[in-house]
Amino acid sequence: MSQIDVADLKHECSELRQANASLERQLRDSNQSNGYFRSSTPGFMTPAIPSSPQMRAKSPFLSPIIPSSLPSLYAPIHHPSPLGDNAISNTGYFSSTRDIPGFYVVIPAGGAGTRLWPLSREGHPKFLLDLTLKGRSLIQATWDRLLPLTSASRTTIVAGPSHVSSIRDQLPDLLPENLFCEPTAKDSMAAIGLAAAILAHRDPDAVIGSFAADHMISGDEAFLAAVAEAVEVARNDYLVTIGIAPSHPSTGFGYIRLGEPINIKNAPNARLVSSFKEKPDARTAAAYIATGKYRWNAGMFVTKASTLLKYLEEYKPEMSEGLRKIGAVWDDEKERNAILEKIWPELEKIPIDNAVAEPAAEVGRVAVVPATFGWDDVGDFSSLTDLLPAEANQPRILGDPSLDQVAGGIVVPGSGRLISCLGVDDLVIVDMPDCLLVTTRARSQEVKRIVKKARDHGWSKLL
Repeated sequence: MSQIDVADLKHECSELRQANASLERQLRDSNQSNGYFRSSTPGFMTPAIPSSPQMRAKSPFLSPIIPSSLPSLYAPIHHPSPLGDNAISNTGYFSSTRDIPGFYVVIPAGGAGTRLWPLSREGHPKFLLDLTLKGRSLIQATWDRLLPLTSASRTTIVAGPSHVSSIRDQLPDLLPENLFCEPTAKDSMAAIGLAAAILAHRDPDAVIGSFAADHMISGDEAFLAAVAEAVEVARNDYLVTIGIAPSHPSTGFGYIRLGEPINIKNAPNARLVSSFKEKPDARTAAAYIATGKYRWNAGMFVTKASTLLKYLEEYKPEMSEGLRKIGAVWDDEKERNAILEKIWPELEKIPIDNAVAEPAAEVGRVAVVPATFGWDDVGDFSSLTDLLPAEANQPRILGDPSLDQVAGGIVVPGSGRLISCLGVDDLVIVDMPDCLLVTTRARSQEVKRIVKKARDHGWSKLL
């Protein structure tokens, strides 16, 4: 084909795109005038309170420094995301058939708001945002997703002092005694260990499942089945994780190597964990996937609270002793504050993988349930771009998609200003009232460096 033919084809494609865009605008205007469009909450705004029992957030999204009244934006005709919150609406049915006696949910809700800055902030990290455009924040979606297996009385949150108020607003059914406030962030071992110590003191037979507040999951049936199977394995004194079938050779996640099958009733898919692997380079990740023996490590753990504390006592005895002391007095507020002040600052800051999971796996104490549901930790704007709904070859827009914009990547029009992009591709544009971020999808994982640099140069009020 000659260069002239190629040029003619490009010109025809351009004309077709323009004609298609014109038709879409006419259809949109026609439908809007007939009232066919329904409103949806943009990701940077707080969902309004609905009439249903599944309450939504009351608190404003932005800190007091930033104007709390952002423009009201509407999204036409919802196109499902490939990985949404999938909140279960008929919770009554599932609760009556799926409830697992003695199973307690632990939701660690931490974060510094750096990976999706300036959309997320220190005081309002991503788990408080509606990133699915469905009117539910990530932590609300996590609550909805797990409730069929447990109850509000057996669902707990571990969070820092700056997020407690917003969590209470967004989860009005959360019992006050089930919101565990850690004085400072000490990584996942301290957070999950704290919940385990408290729940083991309340119920020595408790089986706990830890699930991050800020992950997106699709395929509720597969998720619930995997968790139920993990509970069966955990009752046999295993530390159990759930392995996600990798969709691509990601360098952003850790990996789990599958070991031999475990013969446990009602857990046909369970296997031993052969080993945990840190985030690999692209070549190694591709090699992992080619073997068919690896799963992504999503950081989901299910175990008896007493078993976790027993393993912690073996591998991190000082940490175990401190957490047990805190758990024993937690429900007495006066004693709790005194013991926290004494013990918490001395606790080691370490992930649960390094503290317990990896050494326990070496001696055959860790199991994995391979799962088939979709999962993403929304670790950067590039990930979010893939998860947001959009028409083919159109930008992902977290806000008002009715604006005539042409861009790859993602646009967050949070300031109310018109954002027009022409002749650029794969950009990340986050326009908030107090600051603007422009980067590329390829470098979106480096946003944390920008946040650190801003802090070092005295811009903490914007973080």
